[in-house]
Amino acid sequence: MDQLVCKNLKLGYENITLTEDLSFVVEKGDYLCIVGENGAGKSTLMRTILRLQKPLSGTIEYNDDLTASKIGYLPQQTVVQKDFPASVYEVVLSGCQNTLGFGLFYSKAAHKRASDNMERLGISDLAKWCYRDLSGGQQQRVLLARALCATEKMLLLDEPVSGLDPKVTSEMYQLIEKLNDEGITVIMISHDIACSVKYAKHVLHIGNEFFFGTVEDYRHSSAGKKYLEEGHHHHG
Repeated sequence: MDQLVCKNLKLGYENITLTEDLSFVVEKGDYLCIVGENGAGKSTLMRTILRLQKPLSGTIEYNDDLTASKIGYLPQQTVVQKDFPASVYEVVLSGCQNTLGFGLFYSKAAHKRASDNMERLGISDLAKWCYRDLSGGQQQRVLLARALCATEKMLLLDEPVSGLDPKVTSEMYQLIEKLNDEGITVIMISHDIACSVKYAKHVLHIGNEFFFGTVEDYRHSSAGKKYLEEGHHHHG
């Protein structure tokens, strides 16, 4: 079932177009990697899907009872204050905001959801810790648990492993893969093409060239060939 259908999207700001003629479909349970040059509009596309920004033109359709507020979002690390003075539990619980309704208090269900997601990601023992005292990898788990409080359907992850060491990076990829196996749709922006290709089912390449399709087809496309080659050079 198609959860998200993007048609002829044109993205950017008043007088700057970053990308146009963007059409792709994300199915329930999919794992889509968005790749492309810096400044190609990858983060703008995520913000547009979340309705934090309007497309210049084109449409985004949500199906399967999905709305923009029911999507879990893990923004780039730089966006989130690393010295957030809240406890881990408070940060995770804040992901339940879309369930608040009219009351200002989180329901029992929200608290349960926060606890369950912390357990799911192995961070229950950090509940009372101050977020800013955590390592980068722990912070990412906390933010992932927060994103899961917003959704059981779809996660948008913007460079979820940037700045993490290789061991933590691979744990993070495994966690995300596990969530995807549990039926959550994953859309991820990634610089790490080799890993994207290893874990993803589909690739959306935007920028100088456009590609949307399966990972296998991407390997053989001109954009993919060029990009995967360059990827090898970057790593030495």
